Amino acid sequence: MAKHKPIIEMLTCGIHSKWDADDKALPKIKTFTQSIPLELDIEFGFIVNIKRAKNQKVRFCIYHPDIPDKHGDPMPPFDGEEYIRSNDWDFYLGDTLWEPLENKVGDWRMTLELDGKIVADKTFTVEEDLPYDGAQFWMRGKPKLKR
Repeated sequence: MAKHKPIIEMLTCGIHSKWDADDKALPKIKTFTQSIPLELDIEFGFIVNIKRAKNQKVRFCIYHPDIPDKHGDPMPPFDGEEYIRSNDWDFYLGDTLWEPLENKVGDWRMTLELDGKIVADKTFTVEEDLPYDGAQFWMRGKPKLKR
């Protein structure tokens, strides 16, 4: 009997609710986007669904925009492996911004590999000043009230 080819679908991509490693529930999507505002603790990434690949390994990697470590050297990419636990499995790959924020601006590339092939690949751009965006437009130029 022939082995079925895995089916991979990206479900979300953008800003998510805070991820809790101890919680089985994955974070919820807040905004579909690849432009990320420079905000402390903002959570961004993607969720993929993988079918027909139980017990195989996925390899994930997050490439940071040359963020310096405590010695001033650029941090290596964050990577690892995870076993696919079921034949209909959702996986979240994401990151968040931490202090100091100034060195987090730039492109953050996130990849997911299965059988040595990239099956999900997104680049998020963390920007200091995002262009006016729909419903947020009215808040940008709003003067602060003096009391």
